[in-house]
Amino acid sequence: MKKYLLTGLLGVFILAGISYAQTTGVPTPAKTTFAKLYPHAKSLKWDKEDGGYEASFTEKGKAMSLLFDTKGQLKETETDIAVTELPATVRDYVAKQMPGKQIKEASIIVDAAGVKKYEAEVGGKDLLFSVDGKLLH
Repeated sequence: MKKYLLTGLLGVFILAGISYAQTTGVPTPAKTTFAKLYPHAKSLKWDKEDGGYEASFTEKGKAMSLLFDTKGQLKETETDIAVTELPATVRDYVAKQMPGKQIKEASIIVDAAGVKKYEAEVGGKDLLFSVDGKLLH
């Protein structure tokens, strides 16, 4: 019985350490803003990205990521979508300009000003498109 109790406690401490390590270095304002926006998020992971901090997680079965600055201001959200949810103009562009290549993943990105973009991963590269399906870069 003691063996199981000790094993269980060790597991709790390891998980707590992993959780702490993932948030070490993340500014408190970013963590606070995230917690207010998504209090029920699952599988939260923090990474440093583009001079800010990215929180990757799942919410209601969808993979998402949020990018915060050091002051906790939300810079953009990215939500995974099905490839079929991309505008037809995006799918047509890939089919015509990149024959034989498939869109592996898709997402919608919304910046702090509310401007939407679509992202399509094709051939290991992320392509960005405007909402009307024009290639941005």
